[in-house]
Amino acid sequence: MPETDTNTFYVTTPIYYVNDKPHLGHVYTTTVADVVARYHRLKGDDTFFLTGVDEHAAKVSDKAAEHGLTPQAWADQNAAAFKETFDKLDLQYDDFVRTSSDHHKAKVTEYVAALLKSGDVYEGEYTGWYDAGQEEYVPENKAKDNDYKSEVNGKPLVKKAEKNYFFKLSAYRDELLAHFEKHPEFVQPDARRNEIVNRIKEAQDVPISRTGSGGWGIPVPGDEEQTIYVWIDALFNYLTYVDMDGRRHYWQSGATHFIAKDILWFHAAIWPALLLALRKCEGFSDWHGLGELALPKQVYSHSYWVSESGEKMSKSLGNFLDPAAIDNYVAEFGLDALRYFLATRGPLGTTDSAFSPDLFIETYNADLANTFGNSASRVSNMIGKYFGGFAPDHTATIFAEIDSDAILDESVAQAALVVASRNFEKCVLDFASHAGMLCVSTVDRHIEQTAPFKLAKDESKLPEVGTILYNCAEALRIASVLLWPFIPHKVEDFWRRIGCGHYAEALADHGHGDLDAWVQWGQLKPGTPIEKGDPLFPRYQVEKK
Repeated sequence: MPETDTNTFYVTTPIYYVNDKPHLGHVYTTTVADVVARYHRLKGDDTFFLTGVDEHAAKVSDKAAEHGLTPQAWADQNAAAFKETFDKLDLQYDDFVRTSSDHHKAKVTEYVAALLKSGDVYEGEYTGWYDAGQEEYVPENKAKDNDYKSEVNGKPLVKKAEKNYFFKLSAYRDELLAHFEKHPEFVQPDARRNEIVNRIKEAQDVPISRTGSGGWGIPVPGDEEQTIYVWIDALFNYLTYVDMDGRRHYWQSGATHFIAKDILWFHAAIWPALLLALRKCEGFSDWHGLGELALPKQVYSHSYWVSESGEKMSKSLGNFLDPAAIDNYVAEFGLDALRYFLATRGPLGTTDSAFSPDLFIETYNADLANTFGNSASRVSNMIGKYFGGFAPDHTATIFAEIDSDAILDESVAQAALVVASRNFEKCVLDFASHAGMLCVSTVDRHIEQTAPFKLAKDESKLPEVGTILYNCAEALRIASVLLWPFIPHKVEDFWRRIGCGHYAEALADHGHGDLDAWVQWGQLKPGTPIEKGDPLFPRYQVEKK
């Protein structure tokens, strides 16, 4: 078995259907993955971030026909729209999946051929209810519970009978349940895990192919009349794009999958079962150089963005944020403001989140303008006013009485690092952001209790003012490091203002940082030029009607 690097991190988004252009849901999941990937790069981990598009769905060929295009031409057009949106938002993925790529198709064909040979994929006939929107067969009991309608889009299910190839999911029930028992962190949040465990206990074999694709899709090896279902084809992308020289170590470190709750069953039950089945295929480990094929490290299933009225945001309802609406938010508030709002106010838990313009403005002003932005301006302005724009010496004693929650020293830095790291590792991004923001709030309390602007009126007390302002600038430097995954562009502006531009240089082009070293207290050197600059986040004034 190849050795795995304990400092390796592999994170994915689902791959998105190209039946239309991207919207808020796609941007949200990809932003969350980007924030987590940036944290791991900041730590110095060898990080691989994969996103992309899912092209072989029947709905893609249907939509292409509506527009008078071939499925490939329609997929090309919308795949380009996804890449353009993600690139515009500076989502720093390492590769972009296209399931129509020759590499992906060849690998999926190899995997399914191996499963056919092992007997875990076999030919049969299926009669049952079919959800055309999800391209999924639905068990009778589940169909009945939902009044024979799709639980995703509410459209009527279709009764179908056809020849299919099946995957022996039922053969892996016990192994899956044992894995869930041994690794309770495998599916998060916890409530999602309980839901899947109960469903696995009753899991039956699942059809993995269809007829009548019109040649759009990957044929079942040895049977050109059958096409591999889009969701099987899609699941394999997480492996196909790292099953190549120079990347296999990422898979062995264990993948972290970010997905929405509607596709949890595929990712938490069928996907690990397929991997367990591939493990058994003769020669697979040696053939692919993957050793004993690892299962994903974690499947994180988030909830939905909903409108202020509580409806799920979707294209069919016409209440989603499209690329133009997203561009408007970026133009008005800046790219980092959008990132910060999505990552810290989004539906990462089991509860849906409302995308409210009022909440967006409130979050922007409270956290970014009034807290981080204001504190950075306040401290740099005082250093400019009292010390000519250079970081002051910090050897003088501070005589003011300071409450325990307003002390600035290395204990603040270490506590913030612990809180940020613990919550990043658990993907609790709102609490992870709080670590940096609490550092900033401590700076504000420190200023209020020491009052350097009053002390500076007495020239003999300038050394004490110097220590106060040095401590404030140093705490802001540490806070900015912890906030970088959320607001990288503004943080990098701040770094350049305080003589830490080398941090940005180290992290450029998917580079690696040194989080533990960068948050050590005392890294800011006295005499370093401190620039004032424009406000990082100007306060947003709501126009009165």
